[in-house]
Amino acid sequence: MNSFKKLRFEKPLVMGILNITPDSFSDGGKFLDVNKACERALQMAAEGADIIDIGGESTGPGSQNVSLQEEIKRVIPVIEKVRGKINLPISIDTYKHQVALHALNIGADMVNDVTAMRGDGEMAKILAEYDVPVVLMYAKDQTPRTTTESFKYNDVMATVKTFLRERIEYGMQAGIKRDRFIIDPGMGAFVSSDPRYSLEILRRLNELPELELPILIGASRKSFIGKTLDLPAGQRLEGGLACAAIAVLHGASIIRTHDVKETRRVIDMIDAIKKS
Repeated sequence: MNSFKKLRFEKPLVMGILNITPDSFSDGGKFLDVNKACERALQMAAEGADIIDIGGESTGPGSQNVSLQEEIKRVIPVIEKVRGKINLPISIDTYKHQVALHALNIGADMVNDVTAMRGDGEMAKILAEYDVPVVLMYAKDQTPRTTTESFKYNDVMATVKTFLRERIEYGMQAGIKRDRFIIDPGMGAFVSSDPRYSLEILRRLNELPELELPILIGASRKSFIGKTLDLPAGQRLEGGLACAAIAVLHGASIIRTHDVKETRRVIDMIDAIKKS
């Protein structure tokens, strides 16, 4: 059975992103080869990653649907190879219960579901059966693929909290233990193409600990950083690090990032200052 059912949060954790996709907005196509993907996972582990998040379908604006068979073909060989070389928790980034099932059976330890179990009615049952951590992410869209809609909120944090409470309750009704949930308020286009809402979520992140669950923030290279600083995806490192620092200061437990080495150093420094 799974050896990482209970993640430890003595310090903020770094979740390294490993996209096995041709169309991810920042690194699409770089790691489609199994060996290159495994090399990247090993590199992230050496740089200080605590979790490796492996995904085979991009869900950002403009991305394409991926069949179940293709997603399995992309991620399962990578998980098998990485699991044989790294003794770190592996997260499967998927909203499809069949992909999660395959991944959990060959060594994945948790599920990162951008639909918060809305994308597949069978996902909650699998999560309850396997008793593993699951990330529930807020998204404005009803479908897994997000849009570039400039969605507007009267109170973005109130909307996020209401959504997360509803999805937690849904999961618990399906048999998932409450302490298995990790909450993600969403960032970038998942919230709105208007960057002010992502910025506001980060500014008000200290309101989320009232849910008494670990918080994950995935701001790395996102569109709201690009719009705020007028920079392309490949030049958003400093903006992402600023978001990571603010997130940790405001109570985040996990930072999901493409830039593991730099993020590890920043949040370790922030954590040291907090504990001084």
